[in-house]
Amino acid sequence: MITRNCRLIYPPSLLREPIISQLIQRFELTANIIQAHISLDEGWLEIELIGEPHTVKTALLWLEESGIEVIDLE
Repeated sequence: MITRNCRLIYPPSLLREPIISQLIQRFELTANIIQAHISLDEGWLEIELIGEPHTVKTALLWLEESGIEVIDLE
């Protein structure tokens, strides 16, 4: 198991989508939200993802393909 800390920056079109819920269900990861800022126009959150290395990497690629900007905080 590995732990990755990332900042996820949401475009306005995805602010009301259950992205973290989908991430947990789809990839069977543990997600810990460390900090977040969500408004009507913008949103970001800092998240700790815990899981198998390949699964975490695949999940981060899925987030990027979904339109979320992923910044590695490590």
